[in-house]
Amino acid sequence: MQKWQQQQQKKRTCYPVFAFLISLCILASLLYNENIIQIQEHMESSLAHTSSLNSETWVSGNLNWSKACVSSRDYKRGGGRARVVSRVAWRGKVRGECDVFSGKWVFDNDSYPLYDEGNCPYMSDQLACRKHGRRDLAYQKWRWQPNECNLKRWNATEMLEKLRGKRLMFVGDSLNRGQWISMVCMLQSVIPAGKHSMTPNARLTIFKAEEYNATVEFYWAPLLVESNSDDPVNHRFNERIIRPNSALKHASQWENADILVFNTYLWWRSGPKIKLLWHTEDEICEAADGFEAMKLALEAWEDWVSSNVDPLKKRVFFVTMSPTHLLSQEWKPRSEGNCFQETTPINKEFYWGTGSDIATMQMVENVLSRLHSKVSVLNITQLSEYRKDGHPSIYRKFWETISPQMLSDPKSYADCIHWCLPGVPDVWNELLYNSL
Repeated sequence: MQKWQQQQQKKRTCYPVFAFLISLCILASLLYNENIIQIQEHMESSLAHTSSLNSETWVSGNLNWSKACVSSRDYKRGGGRARVVSRVAWRGKVRGECDVFSGKWVFDNDSYPLYDEGNCPYMSDQLACRKHGRRDLAYQKWRWQPNECNLKRWNATEMLEKLRGKRLMFVGDSLNRGQWISMVCMLQSVIPAGKHSMTPNARLTIFKAEEYNATVEFYWAPLLVESNSDDPVNHRFNERIIRPNSALKHASQWENADILVFNTYLWWRSGPKIKLLWHTEDEICEAADGFEAMKLALEAWEDWVSSNVDPLKKRVFFVTMSPTHLLSQEWKPRSEGNCFQETTPINKEFYWGTGSDIATMQMVENVLSRLHSKVSVLNITQLSEYRKDGHPSIYRKFWETISPQMLSDPKSYADCIHWCLPGVPDVWNELLYNSL
């Protein structure tokens, strides 16, 4: 992280109109925060067409969220954890001393894709871009090449041996669900028919490789702590409420997994403040911006990891923020689009858009630095920043009707948040494979 920050600082000094550019960035970030949750909620609701639930009556356990937080006051952080600035880079150098997260994308028509979209029975219609009309398939054929070394090539059989007798669980939001689907598709192709299975979609969904007594699981917990968005189908509410000191409910589901892969980010990037319900009986809550609320949630998660994880018995990974490509003017000045019709990666070294927040990246690093060897980092942010071509755009199933007006302007409904499969998340899993 220190090396990355120095590189960014060096680049900034090269621009004489620094102040003007910063103003533009702030404006773009404000516009981004205003719209991203509306886009993201539309994408997250992949199953919303199958059921409906009135937010006024939704109950989780003994907690009726509709009766919580009748009123609120602004949150004022009282001390909290000391700010710790790590002096080392992200602890994620999974090939000896090589920084596998710094590199470039290389077109590889021989080795990629790692599986065929149509031959994976567990593929999501949200991510099956070829099925839904995408004809430029180059997005499937890019290999990540670190600057200082080579990644060990993916071997599905070897990965299954690493997982023999174990539970691998992905915990987080729909982006982590995409990485989970990617892993399932990467593995299932070498398992004989009838020797693998999948449970029905639920908060916890389980893929099982029977001959290896191994499971690859996904658990829906987009904010990591308990919240009113914990239902995997019905989670679209006008306001988000979290219990910032309560990770135990979710931890009861993930605590027995052998390998855990966590993510959280996009759901905190909202305009309205997030309400903090400290005690279930409270009627008056505190309201915090997404950054502060995320910090509180990560500290609750940190407490669980610190108290419960023995790195000799359990591996824990944290996946850094997945970037979006909502504003083409960031890589193509004076344009007014997004990822729609983008077919090649960005080739500008250290490119960084407003879809990834530097302050959040630093905050996450501070939390993880206190956990030392208990957590390994999969720093997918910079390498994914380059892949403006990797999103579904309009080539996916949409669960809500697209109006004629929107159809006449495809970029207005393009999904520039999630990722096509095969594609970028496969590389995230290659990095995970190299680190096990």
